[in-house]
Amino acid sequence: MSTPILSLSGVRTTVRGADGDLHPVDGVSFDIAAGETFALLGESGSGKSLTALSILRLLPDGVDVTAGSIHLDGTDLLALPEQAMRDVRGRRIAMIFQEPGTSLDPVMTVGDQIREVLDRHLGLRGAAADGRALELLDAVGIPDPRRRLDEFPFQLSGGMKQRVMIAGALAGEPALLVADEPTTALDVTIQAQVLELLRDLQKRLGMAMLLITHDLGIVAGMAHRVGVMYAGQLVELAPAERFFAAPDHPYSRKLFESLPTRPTAAGRLSVIRGSVPPLGQVGKGCRFADRCDDVLPGCRDADVPMKALEPGHAIRCILDSRALAPAVVSAPADAAVKVASPLLDIQDLRIHFPIRKGLFRRTVGHVRAVDGVSLAIPAGRTLALVGESGCGKTTVGKGIVRLLPLATGRIMMDGVDLAKLDGRALRDRRRDFQIIFQDPFASLDPRMRVSEILEEGMTALRPDLDAVQRMEAVDALLTSVGLATESKGRYPHEFSGGQRQRLAIARALAVEPKLIVCDEPTSALDVSVQAQILNLLRDLQERLGLAYLFISHNISVVRYLAHEVAVMYLGRIVERGPTELVLRHPAHPYTEALLSAVPALHGIDARDPIRLEGDLPSPAAPPAGCHFHPRCPRATDACKREYPGATTVGPSHLVHCLHPAH
Repeated sequence: MSTPILSLSGVRTTVRGADGDLHPVDGVSFDIAAGETFALLGESGSGKSLTALSILRLLPDGVDVTAGSIHLDGTDLLALPEQAMRDVRGRRIAMIFQEPGTSLDPVMTVGDQIREVLDRHLGLRGAAADGRALELLDAVGIPDPRRRLDEFPFQLSGGMKQRVMIAGALAGEPALLVADEPTTALDVTIQAQVLELLRDLQKRLGMAMLLITHDLGIVAGMAHRVGVMYAGQLVELAPAERFFAAPDHPYSRKLFESLPTRPTAAGRLSVIRGSVPPLGQVGKGCRFADRCDDVLPGCRDADVPMKALEPGHAIRCILDSRALAPAVVSAPADAAVKVASPLLDIQDLRIHFPIRKGLFRRTVGHVRAVDGVSLAIPAGRTLALVGESGCGKTTVGKGIVRLLPLATGRIMMDGVDLAKLDGRALRDRRRDFQIIFQDPFASLDPRMRVSEILEEGMTALRPDLDAVQRMEAVDALLTSVGLATESKGRYPHEFSGGQRQRLAIARALAVEPKLIVCDEPTSALDVSVQAQILNLLRDLQERLGLAYLFISHNISVVRYLAHEVAVMYLGRIVERGPTELVLRHPAHPYTEALLSAVPALHGIDARDPIRLEGDLPSPAAPPAGCHFHPRCPRATDACKREYPGATTVGPSHLVHCLHPAH
């Protein structure tokens, strides 16, 4: 490797507390060369983000770097006074934070936030700053950049806010860009655009990049070298190509085995038992020993140093390197399976939200969030609903469970039209269908104990149970989702993210439903915790015969769990069919673009990227004809005149397109 632009050596970050010092970053060493991308990956709590904050010296009070060195182009950043570090931040090192919505100042316009960086670090003001801000917004692909300069962050979509953050980070022309989970909250299409933008800018500017992520697909497409972090320490360092060919540390292997693309012969995902140890519980020896399948007595005897396996590749493990056994991949569903009559049958579902203006709040139009959706789910089967944010997926889910008013449509369940029920009749039927929300922390009452949360539904919808029976049911529910019965006296904030999601599943199961709407239940979880939740959902379905409407933008998760998939665009289903058939042979151009944007591991589901022009149109004024035609590479004049009916392109495979791929 050429001379590094950034060099960390033995960095230790200390949290000072009344009960002693803790070390969330403990002896981390790595280098990054100019023009190189170094990816830092690992589970939540492993110390990735704190390593980045240590580099920029943005640590909170009571947290300091107490050992090691951090050199940028030969300058020791730890020796600089704070005033000098302010000149480094934004100028020599810039950072893209994980959540642009909370990182951008809500009371400053986009232009003002970029001009602030230009003034502070380059001395540009007035017309020169305006011109440069315009160039930066144009460089990151913001449409109509001159108008966006005067807009506030709340007026921008998630993808555009992330692009504004990138523009602000690049304004100081940094030598090193730190990107902390830069695409976590984005759709795969926007994510692909942001990653392509970062690659292009890096190539053009010769920038070094520290990429922090838990997405192995992103690492495969972006990184030159990889560092795997666990409990504050690096456990493997390797060139990206070597790492993806055969990771050597047991923890690295388990991360790969947890991916939905690698189920075992039994169709289950490998899980990493337990969780990253809390800072106060880190002892001697290998920190991964309690979760390792290959642990030996000597693993706990003394601290394990990094050992070189070959030039540029080292691991923190006393075991000899062993080749990773090839995973046996099995699909969750067989397209040839005979499907029973549907438990849920939805016909022409429409959910429109009124647009009101003026002093008297008159209705002047409607947002057609869901505009004629029809789908069916048999008992014991999973239908996945995929598409970009704003396409109406969550609205469909909430409409099915009657959390939103319906404009028109039928929702038939066991011969009863749920759309016609109201009041007591609807409440009595709610026992048959439940919903798991995307954010379990926001959907669980923080003032209620676990037992109260689980009992609440039973009290309302299972009046046949007395207090003793309800408590027995609570214990059985906690056991069924893999939680200790003793946890029923705790509050939601006392659980990890994965455990809270298990609680949300247990709450949905408490009334013994037949259908569960799962709204992005694994989107915010580490790959290891995601594997546990997916295994749990699949086990519950096999044991209880549950039907799932699974809303997701994670294609690998959809492939693992779903029997059928429906692709949604601007309030309508554009393609539907057996999961493997749709994902391997997409017929609609939107499905093709969606799948091509998914980050892929080397050699697994790799596709040539299809970049969609423009943004998702507003559902308040959808285009005439096929809604996708303004962005479609195959559109003709006929596409602008009429919305295409359903065309059969394979067994149970339907597409709404005048020019399907096959």
